[in-house]
Amino acid sequence: MSRYGMISLLLSISLVLCPIYASRSIPESPKMINGYSEYIKAPSYQNENRCRLKVPDSSSLGTCNPSLIHVSMTLDSVYLRGSMAAVNSILRHISCPQNVYFHFIASSSDPTNELNQILRATFPSLAFTVYPFAEEKKVKSLISSSIRQALDNPLNYARTYLADIIPSCVKRVIYLDSDIILVDDILKLWSIKVSDSKVIGAPEYCHANFTKYFTNEFWSNPEFSQVFQGKKPCYFNTGVMVIELERWRKGYFTRKIEKWMEIQKEKLRIYQLGSLPPFLLVFGGDIEPIHHRWNQHGLGGDNLVNSCRSLHSGPVSLLHWSGKGKPWVRLDKGIMCPVDFLWAPYDLHTNRFLHSPQR
Repeated sequence: MSRYGMISLLLSISLVLCPIYASRSIPESPKMINGYSEYIKAPSYQNENRCRLKVPDSSSLGTCNPSLIHVSMTLDSVYLRGSMAAVNSILRHISCPQNVYFHFIASSSDPTNELNQILRATFPSLAFTVYPFAEEKKVKSLISSSIRQALDNPLNYARTYLADIIPSCVKRVIYLDSDIILVDDILKLWSIKVSDSKVIGAPEYCHANFTKYFTNEFWSNPEFSQVFQGKKPCYFNTGVMVIELERWRKGYFTRKIEKWMEIQKEKLRIYQLGSLPPFLLVFGGDIEPIHHRWNQHGLGGDNLVNSCRSLHSGPVSLLHWSGKGKPWVRLDKGIMCPVDFLWAPYDLHTNRFLHSPQR
């Protein structure tokens, strides 16, 4: 099949993957705020009459409203375009958009008041809070350099501190990376049961070579390697997780992850890949496995070559451009990979009108 035949096929797939559930209006004209790049005002996403979840008067409950679906993401100027597309995709496919509450964690280098303005101008009816990442200075002191500079951004570690950042009345949250889009109702992901003995639910990959995520120094030290004793450790991608925050808090899992970071920083190098290995050390072999449809990852290409990837076989509910290549960068350069045509319909940045793929 030619490149353009593949593009046509993917566009056809996108129409199948993208049913529109919630009622909405037509997007409005672009907005510019404080010199930031322009974003188009998104459609107005409203609950349909058939929604079973009803939002009561939230004047007294706010984020503690038990009927809310809680989603957390990070926000920064580099990945903001991806975050906006991700939010747009969630709202487009959820049957009850007014029942989702977003918890955004922002870097101290990006003023939260400007991010608030951008979000409010783009999604006027969105329920959200932007939290400054208060632990950023502490995280910087714990980070040791990884094999890829982008992985050393302190905001990559914000997911470790969600239980401290998000109000204690919130018992559960879906954490999502900024380089994802959903093509299914996030309520389905929210409804997945996490066993009482588990803290995290995520797609699990037991065919991966788990040993490569840690150094020889780690595996040769019985004190360290015994952490996996009696378990079948499997890789999971931390870009999509259902987290039971109440259990996390009771188990002091933030501190457990920090201890491994301290060992890496102060004693010896036991891993190479940024924020992922500490999660694997604490939760590897002990998560609730959920269907792979909820994280079709690796679409950004590998870490060394900006290569195009194809969709994996099977059903798809979430697409994840993990890896070096990001769809908005390739879009602006006019060198999109075929899978990027599945991301483009959710892009709210005005650059989408200024650039087109090379022909």
